[in-house]
Amino acid sequence: MQRSDQPAIIEGITAAVLFGFVVPISKILLAETGPVTLAALLYLGAGVGLLLMRMIRPSPAHYEAPVTRKELPLLAVIIIAGSIIGPILLMTGLTMVPAGTASLLLNAELVMTGIIAAVFFSEPLGRRATGAMAAVVIGGLILSVDPFGNFVISAGAVLILGACFCWGVDNNVTRSLSGKDPSSIVIIKGMCAGIFGLILGTYLGEPLPAPEYLLLIIITGFFGYGLSLVLFIRSLRTLGAVRTGSLFALAPFIGAGISWIFPGEVPGFQVFLCLPFMAAGVYLIATEHHHHPHSHFQVSHDHRHWHDDGHHTHSHRDSVPSEHAHLHQHEQVIHDHQHTPDLHHYHDHVTRSDDKKSE
Repeated sequence: MQRSDQPAIIEGITAAVLFGFVVPISKILLAETGPVTLAALLYLGAGVGLLLMRMIRPSPAHYEAPVTRKELPLLAVIIIAGSIIGPILLMTGLTMVPAGTASLLLNAELVMTGIIAAVFFSEPLGRRATGAMAAVVIGGLILSVDPFGNFVISAGAVLILGACFCWGVDNNVTRSLSGKDPSSIVIIKGMCAGIFGLILGTYLGEPLPAPEYLLLIIITGFFGYGLSLVLFIRSLRTLGAVRTGSLFALAPFIGAGISWIFPGEVPGFQVFLCLPFMAAGVYLIATEHHHHPHSHFQVSHDHRHWHDDGHHTHSHRDSVPSEHAHLHQHEQVIHDHQHTPDLHHYHDHVTRSDDKKSE
């Protein structure tokens, strides 16, 4: 009854690949503008690019569920936490700690995402998801360690950990919004964060880049932030915050590999040591099997769906596309089948007997 989650895994990995390009390209672009202004322009590239794409090639009617006023508080949370407070804490922390220490600390985002998902959103972790999360974190530590540097906990380190917490909140709240149109979410987030960042960058006296660099920033933002976040949200629908976060955490590995093509970027031996951990994380998620008797309560909601998954058995008076969105109701049911923490399977796991059926 559960559609294959392979498309969601591919979307999560593709999102990481697109985002992986941002860091090495940003290293070049930071010579032309300040970090706050650069982040703002990247967000604007995401929002403006997706808006133009929607105008040129609009989606079919009722293909995705629209964002409504009901979702505005959640949108405010992800914009404030993930696109304003998080980056400010990171940029401030970077002025107080070495780059190697910062890279180590940024691996805490996945851990924060997992803790928040398990404690506050009742997302089941399971052995394989926990193992995947651990593998990616270990690989990240290997990738970012500086063998000649010193790791210290300072005020800057606390600020960076605070940024990771903000992004953990962002990931989990975005998961709650994942049933809505991803493009609309990213457009709103990109425009709001971009405008705020430009105002802040101007206040801080950061220069605007030259026109040719501005175009490169906008294009990078469209692919690395815009399309990447759309695919990230689509993956969240099926895999949940922890599993998608584990896939998206591959971005630093991918960024390190992409940086080889840029002058002066010589890969360290850590890149090769962390590859097995990266592969292990993807393997554990791709081969996870989870099933047990579970109940669905009666609920009405609006999201993109199809009628061959065993959960959408309602009828239509007229013919509809295979995938469509509209307000529909689910009746209460108890059954047992393989599933992931998608929109219909965010339930508690309180007995050990349930865990025995998870691999």
